[in-house]
Amino acid sequence: MTGSKHLITTSYGKKILLDCGMYQGKGLKTDALNRELGFIPSEIDHVILTHAHIDHSGLIPYIYHLGFRGSVICTNATRDLCVYMLADAGYIQEHDTATFNKKRARKGQQPVDPLFTKQDAVECMELFIGVSYNRKLSIDANTRVHFTNTGHMLGSGVANIEIKEDGQLKRIAYTGDIGRPSNKILRPPDPFPQADVLITESTYGDRLHKGRPQAEEELLEIVKETCVEKKGKLIIPSFSVGRTQEIVYSLNNLFNEGRLPRVDIYVDSPLAINATEVFRMHPECFNGSILDVMDNDPDPFGFNQLFYIRRHEDSKKLNYLKKPCVIISASGMMEAGRVKHHLANNISSSSTTILGVGYCSPTTLGARILRGDKQVSIHGNVYQVNADIKRIDSFSGHGDYEEMIGFLNYQDKDKLQKIILVHGEYECQLKYKTRLEEHGFKNIIIPAVGEETEL
Repeated sequence: MTGSKHLITTSYGKKILLDCGMYQGKGLKTDALNRELGFIPSEIDHVILTHAHIDHSGLIPYIYHLGFRGSVICTNATRDLCVYMLADAGYIQEHDTATFNKKRARKGQQPVDPLFTKQDAVECMELFIGVSYNRKLSIDANTRVHFTNTGHMLGSGVANIEIKEDGQLKRIAYTGDIGRPSNKILRPPDPFPQADVLITESTYGDRLHKGRPQAEEELLEIVKETCVEKKGKLIIPSFSVGRTQEIVYSLNNLFNEGRLPRVDIYVDSPLAINATEVFRMHPECFNGSILDVMDNDPDPFGFNQLFYIRRHEDSKKLNYLKKPCVIISASGMMEAGRVKHHLANNISSSSTTILGVGYCSPTTLGARILRGDKQVSIHGNVYQVNADIKRIDSFSGHGDYEEMIGFLNYQDKDKLQKIILVHGEYECQLKYKTRLEEHGFKNIIIPAVGEETEL
């Protein structure tokens, strides 16, 4: 499931929250999950943040609004990304709540408040402490933490936590989301220190990805099919951070090779533009392949056919564009942002292709489109789905079960006292648990929401 947050309460009175993510989906159930935290924000001493994706960071402004004034510890790149990502989330909260309240007013119902505002998101950044990979930080007299690279997104890291309690040292590793060994841009995941307790994700614990070279070729074929043969629009709903930069980098390579059709490509997301600037600031996270490319192409996120769209007016002009083009726009789960307008304007056209390039939580608009629903509701209006629906999972930043198990094999299984599976759908977790046991991992538990366990 989305919305990762896990609370550690120590015997010496400290409360440490591992991530503080937002549930992403639709309706009152999702709203209730976000509002009902299960803890009192003002009592939290530290948030240890593994990466900047909203399903791991998105409720930090909310707990700030409710009185949290502790520290948020993360990598430098994660902090730089959160500056933009949390402010964007605050803007979406205000905008969507205003729209929702108009509907409530028509029904004679009282208005509701947003979870948090953009101002909350801006102010909470004062609590962030950025650290380099592998640099140990003592956050209090009994607790140290350092991050090791997971390769999931820019700045993502395993939180390696050492806690001294009653004269004993407990080593806890919280992986956050695990990346892939073959990321186009980022360094592959690094080995991480031996833990006593391992808390780890299970998002793709029931599936395998195709190889990345094949994904790039698939992308090229879909561009040709949509823009050259059908003379239509290719809509790529994409997360602004990570996925968008990978797609742009792949298109940049195809352009440099002279294989990309001569069609205009638009990145219609101010957040993606800001995030791309943050990428340019952190080459220490890049792998050798992209660094080699940058020797001859100093900007791997820009080429002559690529246009970044900031202004709303320019985004709206794309609705009236008649020529074939590619539009990359957030959000990846199709739940918010400008992509919903592009979907509304193009999903009923048979010349359109909608390409999914990442994970969509089951309750989201993206999941409904990708599973083949023939009608979907967008902004309260029902649309026929006549567009071609395609999917390339290999652009996903999540490791599949073989890649995740390979990453966990850095650990000595006999020294792991307990493994806790989080951040995944329950049926997927059950399958992943079985696969881990087949590889010799033991003492694996799948906690329910709100369940407590002793570390």
